[in-house]
Amino acid sequence: MRRRALTLFLAVLGAAFLAQAEPARVVPADDPDVAAGWIAYGADRHEEAIEHYRKAAARNERVAQFNLAVMLLAGEGGPADPVEGVSWLRKSADLGFARAQYALALLYERGEHVERSLPKATHWFQRAAEQGHRDAQVSAGTQYFLGRGAPRDYREAARWYERAAEQGDEGSAYIVASLYEKGEGVAQDRVRAFYWYSRAAAGGDPVAVYKAREMRDLLSR
Repeated sequence: MRRRALTLFLAVLGAAFLAQAEPARVVPADDPDVAAGWIAYGADRHEEAIEHYRKAAARNERVAQFNLAVMLLAGEGGPADPVEGVSWLRKSADLGFARAQYALALLYERGEHVERSLPKATHWFQRAAEQGHRDAQVSAGTQYFLGRGAPRDYREAARWYERAAEQGDEGSAYIVASLYEKGEGVAQDRVRAFYWYSRAAAGGDPVAVYKAREMRDLLSR
C-alpha cells in the first residue's frame, strides 16, 4: 500500500506542477491592472501583460505577484529571471495566495530555483492545504505519510488525505481507504474503508474496484 501511495503521489505531483505553468485566472474585481494583464496574456501580448502585472504587484496585489512570478520563471514577455520570479512568488505566498504557496512548496520539494528543503516544502504545502487547496492537501498528506520534511505521522497523513478525498481526489480516496482498512492513523473502520474504496473505484481504477468488492464481501458476512 505504501509503494502504491508513493506512485500516486508522484503522478499527482507531475500533473500539479504543470497546473502552475500559467498565470491564475482569478481577477480581483477592484484591480484594473490584473484584469488588463490577464486580457493581454490571453492575447499573447506578454510584454504588455508583464507591465500590468508589475504595476499591480508593486501595490501588493497577490494575484499579480503570482502571475508575474510565473511569467518570469517561464521567460514569457522577456528573458527568464528565476531570482526575481521566486521573489515575487514568495511575496504572493506570504500574502496568503494558496496557488503561490503550493507552487513555492513544489520548488522547495524539487530544489528548483531554490535550495532544496523538504521541511520548507511541507510548511508551504500545509499553508495552502489549510486554505482548501486540494493538491496541497494530497502533498501534505504524503509528506507526513512518508516522513518527508516532517516526522512520519499517519494520523496527520490520514487527515489531509481525507480532506483531499472529500474534494474528489481518487488517489487520496484509495490511500485513506487503506488506512481505515488497516487502522493506521485512524481507528480501523471497514465501513469507511468500503466507502472510500468505492469513491476511488469511481474512476475505474481496477485495484480500487477489486478492493471495494473485497470490503463489500467482508461487510456482508
